[in-house]
Order: sequence, then C-alpha cells, then structure tokens
Amino acid sequence: MAKKADSSNNGALTQAVLAVVLQVPDSTERMGEHPAERAHAIARSAARAASVLSGSLSLPPGIFAWLTIVPELVGVWKLQAQMVSDIAAVYGQQKTLGREQMLYCLFKHVSAQLLRDVVVRVGERVVIQQTSVTALQKIAQQIGVQVTKRVLSKSAARFVPLLGAVSVGAYAYFDTLQVAKNATELFDRTITIDENGR
Repeated sequence: MAKKADSSNNGALTQAVLAVVLQVPDSTERMGEHPAERAHAIARSAARAASVLSGSLSLPPGIFAWLTIVPELVGVWKLQAQMVSDIAAVYGQQKTLGREQMLYCLFKHVSAQLLRDVVVRVGERVVIQQTSVTALQKIAQQIGVQVTKRVLSKSAARFVPLLGAVSVGAYAYFDTLQVAKNATELFDRTITIDENGR
C-alpha cells in the first residue's frame, strides 16, 4: 500500500515538475545597475512567501497531512519559478530564459548529477543544451523520485501539528534561497544556447 502511494506521489510530482518547467512565467522586473542587490531582495521575499505557504498547508493533522504534500510542493515551485524569472529579468536574461534554465535553477540542488548535461559551465560562460520534451520527461521523472525520497524522509514532522508546520516552513524558506542562489550564479554569467542539444 505504501509502495503504491509512493508511486502515485512520484507520478504526480513528475507531472508537476514538467508543468512548472514548461510554463516559464513573465516578469515585470527590469534590468538594473545593481542586479545582485535586487536579486537578494526578490529571493528573501519569495522565501518568506514559500515558508508561509508550506507552513500553512502542513497544518492539517493526521492523514490529511499526506493530502497536502503535492499541492504544497507545486505551490512552492510556482513561487520559485516566478522568482527565477524575476532574477533572470534583473540580470537582463529574461528573454533567453527557457525550460532548461528553469529546470536547472529549481532542481540543481536536488540532483546536480541529473542536470550536468543540460547546463555546462565553460570558464565564465554557461552553455545551455536545448532538450527535447522526451528528455525533459525523463529528467522530471528522476527528479520526482529524488523529491519523493526527500518528502518521505521529512514526512514524520507533518504529524506533529504546530512543530511540523514550523519545520516544513523553514525547509521551504531555505530551499527557496538555494533556488535563488542557483539562479543568481547562472544569470550572472554569459549564457550561450546550444540548439543542437539532446
């Protein structure tokens, strides 16, 4: 039964990863003279919003806690995707922001190994390998497995009502800051798109 639930969650997470990555949000941010400062402010604001969202969705007790896992992750990923788009914009890279960069920023800290062929650093440049939807699906599936393992390892906290919400909220806060770090490090470099990718 638990195995079936894990498999179901993994399938839902795979679809959620794809949905977030394939729909790159627009940004109202403008390129500025001090992009690092603005990116830092955007990151802090997004991290607070992610923390509140995660903490409140993990408040339901008992079995209801399990039902909020996927909606919570999807909500946080959407906040993070908007943050990545905004950070790209302040660095003047929003027009070239694609699904590969979004995937890299959102999930590099989950599994850098999976993304090593998608984003390649060459000195001060970064080469983005454009990928097919099929390749993205395979990566999304593997990320879904990694995320499922992380969720299961931290799921016990959800059953301690208030303490669990604080713990889950803190995790979302620091996870969002890590995504912001991934984005800042990427967009602070010259990006080249390799259209003959995977």
